[in-house]
Order: sequence, then structure tokens, then C-alpha cells
Amino acid sequence: MNPPPNALTSAGLAVDQRPARVADVAEAGRSRGRLHAVPVRDVVSSSHWLAEAVYRGFEVLAALFGLVAGLPLLLILAAMIRYDSPGPVFFLHQRPGRSRIVCGRDLKGRTDLLPPPGGFDANILYYVPSYFTLVKFRTMYSDARTRFPDFYAYKYTPDEFHRQYPTIRHDPRVTRVGRVLRKLSVDELPNLWSVLAGDLRLVGPRPEAPEVLRYYSPEEMYKFAYKPGITGLAQINGRGLLNWGETIGWDLQYVRTRSVALDLKIILMTLMRVSTRHGAF
Repeated sequence: MNPPPNALTSAGLAVDQRPARVADVAEAGRSRGRLHAVPVRDVVSSSHWLAEAVYRGFEVLAALFGLVAGLPLLLILAAMIRYDSPGPVFFLHQRPGRSRIVCGRDLKGRTDLLPPPGGFDANILYYVPSYFTLVKFRTMYSDARTRFPDFYAYKYTPDEFHRQYPTIRHDPRVTRVGRVLRKLSVDELPNLWSVLAGDLRLVGPRPEAPEVLRYYSPEEMYKFAYKPGITGLAQINGRGLLNWGETIGWDLQYVRTRSVALDLKIILMTLMRVSTRHGAF
């Protein structure tokens, strides 16, 4: 049975009771399609609260150290990007974050969402997609959407989508410097700012382009019950060699089995994979 909103609030689980802006709903429906809102379930695994608190402190210190100690490298990379091709140094993009928890009564009339069979129950809580601004180094030409519109169509059947590969070898949109940055995985360094801001974790499901969420099944939407991360099980088990279906499968497995110990193991495995450039292109 789904607990009432006031019970979750008193237990420390935030229930978003803010009404969605009509303009935001309309824009989301046009650009991203209708997305599944799924009933709240206990799907996210976790460790003891003290271990989680210590680990969060470790995340903040690691991100802060990475940004401060890596500042000379960040400046060099920024200069290389500006010299190589016209456009901004950073790429800012809206990506799916951890889903908001919203009461069914507040979802009535939401045309951007797909309700479960039978519609939204006014007394049940639902996971509703939300977004944050991801910051990374720009690795593509700034006019890539104009020059290569077919890459941004995202028109598949659900089966076709799950067989597609999110990372394209020899992608013509990627600049010369961008290829080097991607191969070395340093284009993700500005993600550490999102870790400090609380939008990202060091480890979690990797946030992808919001345009593909329309192809997620209701069960796959539970991937967003946890905050996205810089790395995760998908990144250490193939990364760019995985198709969408395989990537989502690894992300769901992570959400259901995560712990502080697993996160630390993934961080160590990530450092090994980056050093060998496995799946990076």
C-alpha cells in the first residue's frame, strides 16, 4: 500500500507539492514527448545512514579537491577548446535527474505525462521526471544541431531504441580536440561542479539526452528514483560499447543493489577503465 504524503513528509522523504507551470508542461510535451509517471516503490538500495553521511562528505571533498587541484588542467583544456573551434568552452544541457515525488491529485491534467492504466490515483505518490543542468567541456561543434540534424531526430520504435548505441564511433559532430578529451574522459571533469551542487553523485545512473526518455518503459523509469552519477555499473561494464538496452539494464541493477561499498568499488574500477580507455571513443 502506498503511504500517504504526510506520512512520507514526517519520515523525511520530500514530497514535491509545488504545482507545475503550464508553460513548462507544454514545452516538455513538445520537446520530450509524453513520459511515464510511475507509482513510488521501495526500489533504491542503500547502506546505513551513518555510512551514507560519511560517504557524502567524501564525495564533496573529492569533488572540491578535483576542481581545485585540477584547475591548471581545466584552464589548459579550456584554451585548447577555444583554439580548436568557435563556440563556448562549456556545454550546458538539461538532463534527467532524480525524479520528484508528487501526489496523484497534483498530476491531474498533466498532458506531458503518461499515467498508469486507470489514470492517476489522487491518494498515491508517483515518481515524476525532473531535470538539472549538466556542465561538461564542449566536445562537438557548436552548430552541430544545424549541420547534422539527423543525429537529433531520435525517431525509433521501442525495440529499435533499445538496440541503438548512445555513443557513435567516428562521430562527425566531434571536434579534433573533442576526440582527445573524450578518449581521455577529461571532458567530464566539470561534472564535479554538479556533484558539489547536489545534482549528481560520483556514482549513479548516467543521465542521457532527455529526448530518449519517451522510449523508456514504466519499469525502466525507476532508474530515476536515484540521483544520476558521473560513473556507474554501465561505465565499468562496457561504456560506449553498450547499447541503450544494456545501459539501462546496468543502471537498474545499480539502483536496486547500490551501497557505499559498491560505490567505492565502482570508483576504483572506473579509474582502471579510464587508464586503459576501455569503451571510450
